[in-house]
Amino acid sequence: MTALHLLTKLSALTHAVVRPLRWLALVMVLLTFAIVILRYALNTGGVLLQESVMYLHGVFFMLAIALGVGENTHVRVDIVYSRLTPDQQRWIDLAGHVLFLIPVAGFIVWVSLPYAGNSWQILEGSSEVGGIPAVFLLKTLIPLTGVLLIFQGIAGIASILLAKYHA
Repeated sequence: MTALHLLTKLSALTHAVVRPLRWLALVMVLLTFAIVILRYALNTGGVLLQESVMYLHGVFFMLAIALGVGENTHVRVDIVYSRLTPDQQRWIDLAGHVLFLIPVAGFIVWVSLPYAGNSWQILEGSSEVGGIPAVFLLKTLIPLTGVLLIFQGIAGIASILLAKYHA
């Protein structure tokens, strides 16, 4: 298996895992609507529902970060970038991946592994009565996000370099 094939597979894996998560936004809206109805129309509520929205929010945004990088749809300051030639844009993208994305993603993994590991050791649960007993799973999203960003960064560097040499 060539390096290019492996990088293509890594990028495809990120897309396969993250793309279906877009539906979580709809689920979050519906759950939030249900919470509002329960609270204000029926004068009741549920910690489980409220925490479910928080968990879905965490899953959606933490994992979608890598998809944004992979599809080049992330937020950027476009004042200068849009006026550059495609070759200059590739150099900026390459520098951004090498100097910022991969080091920051590596730092996220390095710093968050003990944090998530400690949570797994005690199987940390909600601090609220009736809450979701799986805070350790939510905290695991942090290093997972870092790993997915590293994969996307490497795949991005490869595609930039390949575009440069095949152009």
